Amino acid sequence: MEKMTIKVIFITLALMLAGCSSSDIENDIDKVPDKSAQALFVDARDALDNGLYQKAIQILGAIDSRFPFGPISHQVQLDLIYAYYKVGDAAQGIALTDRFLRLNPNNPNTDYVYYMRALINLSTEENLFQDLAGIDRSDRDPTASRDAFNDLKRIVTDFPESKYAADAQKRMIDIKSRLAKYELSIANFYLKREAYASAANRGRYIVEYFSPSPELEPALEIMIECYDKLGLLELKKNALLVLAANYPNNSLVR
Repeated sequence: MEKMTIKVIFITLALMLAGCSSSDIENDIDKVPDKSAQALFVDARDALDNGLYQKAIQILGAIDSRFPFGPISHQVQLDLIYAYYKVGDAAQGIALTDRFLRLNPNNPNTDYVYYMRALINLSTEENLFQDLAGIDRSDRDPTASRDAFNDLKRIVTDFPESKYAADAQKRMIDIKSRLAKYELSIANFYLKREAYASAANRGRYIVEYFSPSPELEPALEIMIECYDKLGLLELKKNALLVLAANYPNNSLVR
């Protein structure tokens, strides 16, 4: 009962925080003092350093609006991307990363922009309410995870010397597990509804694209059950061989 009370308190607090939109400050750039771009940039960096991200957005937005082609315009946009990420404004953050990459494909900070876009996409996967309630949402649409995976893979492939490459590699492993869980949840969905062909195909997809992973064993079990139901004995035999080779103690191969 006490745990549930704590969850309710946190959820209430989250709802209160969600009501504070960063756009309220971002659209108020007219209130930013009339200073030079450099002076405003110093103010913005000071706000960032002190964790005042909404204030930083306001100032950086003013610089971007008033001095769009200045010598610090690229850095202003990079800082804006970071600030949007910190306040949880995924829509604005993604829009700005897309714009930056489209207009500056050869910028030396391109790897950073891909990295930030991946982080922003991953942040949309983190749901406070579901985490607090202990709800498994592996069945949630994984589009954001796939987009993040693609950006991280681009860093590892196209920018192997990037300082973000090592972290990108680690995050790809975590995302791979997330996607495998999603596919497994769909396979189980089909299995419960006796859509054996669809369930088997989902299981095979896990085996082909997410090995090794903890989801491999249950995926093989689903394939074996479905092939048995469909009378596809040769496919069942092959799946059993794979299961035996990887999980010799599984009850299906004893």
